[in-house]
Amino acid sequence: MSTADVVIVDSGGANLASLGFALQRLGASSQVSADARVIGAARRVMLPGVGAAQDAMARLQALQLVDCLRALQQPLLGICLGMQLLFSHSAEGATDCLGIVAGTVQRLVPVSGRPVPHMGWNCCRQTAADALLHGIGARDYFYFVHGYAAASTADTTAVADYGSPFSAVVSHGNFHGVQFHPERSSAPGARVLANFLAL
Repeated sequence: MSTADVVIVDSGGANLASLGFALQRLGASSQVSADARVIGAARRVMLPGVGAAQDAMARLQALQLVDCLRALQQPLLGICLGMQLLFSHSAEGATDCLGIVAGTVQRLVPVSGRPVPHMGWNCCRQTAADALLHGIGARDYFYFVHGYAAASTADTTAVADYGSPFSAVVSHGNFHGVQFHPERSSAPGARVLANFLAL
């Protein structure tokens, strides 16, 4: 089994290498895997994702990883689409997701000056205590690329605003998620990753 600090789920996304490099800069080793045995035995798991929820869930089902991910007891961090997959449902393709966090991911509504998808830097407002956000301030900016988002829920620990507030960070037991890309978010993103490694 893996002796890496983090196993990154091979969800088919293009950001797997950049996430591995970001962990390496923090002195952590990582391994990309789609093997349920490797993922289940990992110290920590990251679930990245880009693209559509329907395609991502179909890939997880084809790899027989859905039950594996739901059963994890070690820390898991969902990133961007990976965070959205933690929710019960996504309106993108009317997709049933992992069902770990209650709620539905909806398409962002474009408003004047705020086109969809939301692409660029935004700050987060912490709404609940979360070790993942230790050392993160209200003026720290993170890089977002997404057209869908979840409203604030009981598991939301930080929100961002893009016309209306949405969940930027969620935590539910050992499951955590960030809507932004920490591997592309400079020092604040590195701090979030370091906090995850410390969980």
